[in-house]
Amino acid sequence: MHQKRSYGVVLVVSTLVGLLEVALTVVVVLLYVRTQPPPDKAPNYVEIGAALVGTVPLIGFISFLLSLVFVLPAVALADLLGRWLGRRAAWWSAPLIVAALLAPPVFGFAAYNDAQTRATLLFWVSATASLSLGALIALPRDEGLLGRVARWGTAAVAGTGLFGALGLAVGLLPAYEPPRIGPETMVGLWNDRMGHDLVFTSDGRVTATGVGGRYANDYPNDPSPGCWGSGTWVYEGGRDVWTQRVRIDIPGCSSPTWEVGGTAEDLRIFQHIGGPGSGDLYRLDKAPDGSWPRGSTSGSPR
Repeated sequence: MHQKRSYGVVLVVSTLVGLLEVALTVVVVLLYVRTQPPPDKAPNYVEIGAALVGTVPLIGFISFLLSLVFVLPAVALADLLGRWLGRRAAWWSAPLIVAALLAPPVFGFAAYNDAQTRATLLFWVSATASLSLGALIALPRDEGLLGRVARWGTAAVAGTGLFGALGLAVGLLPAYEPPRIGPETMVGLWNDRMGHDLVFTSDGRVTATGVGGRYANDYPNDPSPGCWGSGTWVYEGGRDVWTQRVRIDIPGCSSPTWEVGGTAEDLRIFQHIGGPGSGDLYRLDKAPDGSWPRGSTSGSPR
């Protein structure tokens, strides 16, 4: 005799699976961020963490609602199909039922908003996979299912974070580091894409056009013309890729030191700006082939 199914347990297990999926996604995103160049403004992880904790009730409610609307009916219909076939619910039926239940709202919303077909299909497949996981895990009628899901799910999230951190530490995951450049790499135009640039030449000369300046429209009480003029530059290799520097010497210009960042395909130099510990960066990107694309406002103040 088959154990009677508790659809309340199905609902709770599916909701928990949704929360664990979100937690695992957050861990994977954080690990991925460590493999990418830092943004111009450093993220405040304390605020981000507090925001994530604060949204747990909302995420839980959304997971509960999705479970109620899609997962619970999928499991119930799988049970019904199993009774028709004279056996327990077939595991393969749950994903198919979830996909069928999701199709009308997803494609109806996409048609109403003229969404792209490829993006719609990708969302539909992703949502089906996510909700189907909850349905498949909640499908067994074993006692203690909720406890096992909580233990193993938490272990999966924590293990991913632990092994990801170890992978970054020992080099199995490619943790970000700036590219190694040289004096020849510096030659050319470096622009902040707002009309300010530095032009380095192979004979050690550099010309600045408003680099580091603030716009009067954006800062009416504290406009700054930035750095204008000509001078010299030198590349310092440092002891490793993190300590390589480019120093410029232009009369009347402050902040002569630039650090190296970006990637080998997207080179940039940057300075830390703002107050101590602000984490804000002011960066210049290397123009392709040493010249900025047509239509740039390089060289003309705003």
